[in-house]
Amino acid sequence: MEARRYLQDIGGQVSADFIKNRSILSFEEYVTLFFNDPRHQSRNAAQYLHDVMDHYGTEQVPHPTGTIRRFKVFEAPASDRDGRVAGQEEVQNAIYRLLGNFVRAGRINKLILLHGPNGSAKSTLVNALKAGMEDYSRQPQGALYRLGWVFPSEKLIKGSIGFGERVPAPSAGELTTYAHLDAEAIDVRMPCELNDHPLFVVPPPERRKMLESALKKKGLGSGDGESGDFILSDYIRDGEMCHKCRRIYTALLNSYAGDYLKVLRHVQIERFYISRRYQVGTVTVEPQMSVDAVAQQITADRTQLNLPASLHGVVLFEPHGPLVHANRGLIEYADLLKRPLEAFKYLLGFSETAQVPLEPFVLQLDEVLIASANEKHLGAFKELPDFASFKGRIELVRVPYLRRYKQEQEVYDAEITQTSVGKHVAPHATTVAAMWAVLTRLKKPIPERYAQDVKELVDHVTPLEKMHLYEEGRAPARLSLANTKELKKLRTDLYEESDSYPNYEGRSGASAREIKTALFNAAQSADYKCLHALAVLEELQLICQDKSVFEFLQQEVVDGFHDHEEFVRAVEGEYLDLVDSEVRDSMGLVSEGQYRELVERYIQHVSHWVRGEKMRNRVTGEMERPDEQRMAELEAIVMPKGEDAGEYRRGLISTIGAHRLDNPDAAMDYPTIFPDMFKRLRDHYFEERKRVLRKNKENVLKYLSEERGQLSPREQSQVESTLKTMAEKYGYCEHCAKDAILFLMKKRYG
Repeated sequence: MEARRYLQDIGGQVSADFIKNRSILSFEEYVTLFFNDPRHQSRNAAQYLHDVMDHYGTEQVPHPTGTIRRFKVFEAPASDRDGRVAGQEEVQNAIYRLLGNFVRAGRINKLILLHGPNGSAKSTLVNALKAGMEDYSRQPQGALYRLGWVFPSEKLIKGSIGFGERVPAPSAGELTTYAHLDAEAIDVRMPCELNDHPLFVVPPPERRKMLESALKKKGLGSGDGESGDFILSDYIRDGEMCHKCRRIYTALLNSYAGDYLKVLRHVQIERFYISRRYQVGTVTVEPQMSVDAVAQQITADRTQLNLPASLHGVVLFEPHGPLVHANRGLIEYADLLKRPLEAFKYLLGFSETAQVPLEPFVLQLDEVLIASANEKHLGAFKELPDFASFKGRIELVRVPYLRRYKQEQEVYDAEITQTSVGKHVAPHATTVAAMWAVLTRLKKPIPERYAQDVKELVDHVTPLEKMHLYEEGRAPARLSLANTKELKKLRTDLYEESDSYPNYEGRSGASAREIKTALFNAAQSADYKCLHALAVLEELQLICQDKSVFEFLQQEVVDGFHDHEEFVRAVEGEYLDLVDSEVRDSMGLVSEGQYRELVERYIQHVSHWVRGEKMRNRVTGEMERPDEQRMAELEAIVMPKGEDAGEYRRGLISTIGAHRLDNPDAAMDYPTIFPDMFKRLRDHYFEERKRVLRKNKENVLKYLSEERGQLSPREQSQVESTLKTMAEKYGYCEHCAKDAILFLMKKRYG
């Protein structure tokens, strides 16, 4: 009984969803729906995908060039974390722009070719679009409908075309339907393999009038793009039914002596949903030799008794293949250029005319074409004589490797979890991997491309400094304040410098796939109970030894760039800085608030000094000149050597003013504005307390060993507090905390 009740509940929900989603409609019901919402029911595939990207919205995200628009369709749901696209906002915007071009042109007349190195997220970008289409097609505004035909059972009705007379024939002008007949009352149901648009049942001249009228009533103009925002595509305005549907329509029209309304009784409109698994509205074509569409004669495979009499003399063909299944959606050609040229030469005509000739008829299709290729195959393709023909029919969109390590880390964090590796993932395990990967991709700037007064500045930028400039906009501490400001101004120029080069920055280097393999290998290390950053560094060192396998390792070292073994040591140094900072903070010797208060007081004095004003003494209440001694004491710690104090102070106030202009509503966050100043303060304080620090870290190691009993209760309490903060704030367990501190003591406090 409980099982039956459970199934009844499920059945009730399924039935309610079926009715709510308007899954089956008669043609009259569909026309009513169309007049209520002509815009959404008059979209071609490019307009639909454009709306998919709009539906999920956008946000402005930080970028080396300032801020950039990110489309939220590329954010994966929680159930599919590794489907998220990290970074690649430039590519997202390029795809959106090209779709907009197709919309304005009224037709999809080019193939979008995503090209870049292996593992640069080309397929992930397309999969995110497909996932968005799947979800959107289940929303009311994303509803898609297709044409189908139904023929009632002879037991129900008989007549001149094989239907009985138990149901009176409709009077002139009356529109009835077989669309909602029960299954037992239907002899044959014939869906359309091409997902033909329901409006194709309306002859083109009448359809154009119908479309214009419906759009005008909704204030959308006439569909020409001039009288309103909406542009009718050639496919919707002038498209024709597929070969099979046309033959059925013609046969029925002949049988009913031209009575159009009687023909419409056989039309069944079905809602369909985009599906990657079942290849509905979206298909991925892998590199292969086979043709992407074929036709099969169905009247030869079905008994004549199963078809209505009106179709007994009609030869019907059903098309099959990826092109057919992807109609009204998106087709992806994965690694297109790995196929022999003859296997995709049909794209020359298809990309421009949206038609593919088959032996019995010509396919008319409506689908967005996206392909992917790596740079080697694209370079070889450009050398072929046929490339000149393809050139005008392809839109090239470059997809480089990521050049910002925090975005790269997002790729690894999505897949490298405690569940996937079978052990705790220690802090910074994926960080060091991401840093090293990005460092392998960076190119030395070409000083000759810059103004004379900054050539030397650009020429001396190291890979590590360039990485931090891209990610945090941080200039190296070795620079004066003036040069720091100058280098930050050049951030965009440096980032975009190689965009026009064939060998652009991000074309070569370690791929995310290779780094993921290294991370999984590191997780197998028997030396660590966690997936530890130290195990990752060991794996990266092993990669550097295998130059015959990894092509990027064969690059010539240029002023520190492409020195991959040195990058392992550089990343190790970054890791030590992170661990040192976190352990210090966890010991609670000084709070971040104290640093902030110290800097705020200093800035107050500097601000009044720059303006030549007096300031009120907090204790006496008297108006006094800014305290030179207080300012000089802090400047001795935070100001770069050789810097003029006056210039330094004026530069600080100028930086604050620029920050206020860029962030008028944001609170004044000095650690964000002056990260180098705060780092120097911390380093100075802890350098003075190095002996205390060493002692405290030794106590932590004793606590985590068999020597715990040697610590006093007070010392044990201090260690427990440190470990608790390391766990809660930074994610360390006792095992990885011990390994990290041991390594830190060996390298920094030995």
